[in-house]
Amino acid sequence: MATDSYIHIGKIVAPFGVSGQLILQHVLGKKTQFPNIAVVFIEEVKGSYLPYFLEKAQAKSHDESILQLETIITREAAQRLCTRPVWLLEADFRKLAGKTAPISLLGYSVIQEGENLGEVKEVIEQPHQVLLTILWQGKEAYIPLHAETLQAIDHTRREVKVVLPDGLLDIYR
Repeated sequence: MATDSYIHIGKIVAPFGVSGQLILQHVLGKKTQFPNIAVVFIEEVKGSYLPYFLEKAQAKSHDESILQLETIITREAAQRLCTRPVWLLEADFRKLAGKTAPISLLGYSVIQEGENLGEVKEVIEQPHQVLLTILWQGKEAYIPLHAETLQAIDHTRREVKVVLPDGLLDIYR
């Protein structure tokens, strides 16, 4: 399976209780109990996505859920997974991500004046703006999204329409 089929959704931040439950901090944009999701992938070693079967999940807050994984049954085992990145298969991610969550823009095309600048490869949330990472002319470029640059989002066509400041893309040439 190619790494492109995995979507990074957050990380394990702490154990919860004594029976191996974990607190997952996620960017799905809504409270979630992971309905119809059988497996999450934890990156214990860089680049390796190990499957963990989900026994149950409960929403803790807008950006945190409590997970019980099949083989993690002690607080010590849960502690070993703290700070590890958590991934979902893209199909599962699409079922869960809120439409208004910035991360839901992954895979969308960035369009300026009718020109497709590239596909969104990563979404970086910052306090006052969101940065979209695209490959533009073979180089990684960051597209800021805020009130002045975002023109429209077309979920049907999977497009983010932007008006970028003059010269922004020139720094990536």
